[in-house]
Amino acid sequence: MKPERIGDEVTRELSRFGPAAGMMEIVRAWPAVVGEQIAVNAWPARLSRDGKLHVATSSSAWAFELAQLEPKLLERLAEQLGGLTPAGLRFAPGKLPELAGADASRGSNPRNPTTEEIARAEELAGEIEDESLRKVVAKAAAASLASRS
Repeated sequence: MKPERIGDEVTRELSRFGPAAGMMEIVRAWPAVVGEQIAVNAWPARLSRDGKLHVATSSSAWAFELAQLEPKLLERLAEQLGGLTPAGLRFAPGKLPELAGADASRGSNPRNPTTEEIARAEELAGEIEDESLRKVVAKAAAASLASRS
């Protein structure tokens, strides 16, 4: 039996809940609309009842700067989304998702430490008397050494 794609059914069910109906489309379009740099620092969080898109930002400085770009961002969203374009945008510092972009990928699939890096880490932690603490510090040091290269 071939597995069925349920994306259309999920979208149809979510559309029953009002303004949040277009959220999936907004999230899909967001990186292309705003570009990689903004997408790493600002991400759609929710649609309010009045149809405004609330966007979480990495800092208040990003929130301020993006608020200045609201008309341009809405125009670009309209080009991509047509009738699903939000009524407005609200920017505020908040929690951002881990994206599969350049900045997010740094910690997602770290390289395993080499034998040399493990040996160097054990050497660095060698003077710690508590054995369990020494092992934890050596492991952290090895991971840090691996992430540098």
